[in-house]
Amino acid sequence: MDRILKGIMKYRKCHREGMVKQFQQVKDHPEPKAVFFTCMDSRMIPTRFTETNVGDMFVVRNPGNVVPHSQHFVDEFTMCESAALELGCVVNDIRHVIVCGHSDCKAMNLLYALRDEEFASQTNRRMSPLRAWLCAHASSSLAKFQHLEVAGFREPILFQAETPLRKFVAYIDPEDKFAIEDKLSQINTLQQLQNIASYGFLKKRLERHDLHIHALWFDIYTGDIYYFSRANKRFVEINETTEPLLLKEIKKYYS
Repeated sequence: MDRILKGIMKYRKCHREGMVKQFQQVKDHPEPKAVFFTCMDSRMIPTRFTETNVGDMFVVRNPGNVVPHSQHFVDEFTMCESAALELGCVVNDIRHVIVCGHSDCKAMNLLYALRDEEFASQTNRRMSPLRAWLCAHASSSLAKFQHLEVAGFREPILFQAETPLRKFVAYIDPEDKFAIEDKLSQINTLQQLQNIASYGFLKKRLERHDLHIHALWFDIYTGDIYYFSRANKRFVEINETTEPLLLKEIKKYYS
């Protein structure tokens, strides 16, 4: 708390005035352009690495940047992620949803360990809300990972895109640059696109191409950010060379 209070005092002295000006600019009419799902990891600061400001994005954070599939949604059990999708994409007419995973994700490291049946047992899940959360909502990511692991990570994975008839193919870390848990993290990030598309209240917008879903992946050790390119069937580093090509692809796929 000492660190936080000192930080607030620094904010009051150095940044408050500028932020208030931004608040006044957007005031009662903010126009956010994206709903951004990412992990609650303390090393992930999405507004900093996307250089976004007040009013630019809705940011939703949880362990593992997971968006539960609509099959888990019932009237008596509403989760904040689905509510955030409705608030952002229906109430506020936001047209882009982004899921951003990252390297050395503690939630994904735990999900990798949950391959052990005893560790993932119902008894152990009852003692750990985090284990229960991952077993309930990230098991599909783990299943895809295990299938790919058997194939030695050489085969592609097929994901559903915006509609059941639209698919995309993904090669996961074909250059074998990342740790095994990071491969799982990338699969999990792409799985969330499929989960988002499962919600009925988004169906018409997705079919009409009024709503677009994207995947980013952040390497916390290098600061590099990757965009999943459907044209390249893989995560592509965003840099001075690839940025114009990715923009061209995005306009082609999402215009």
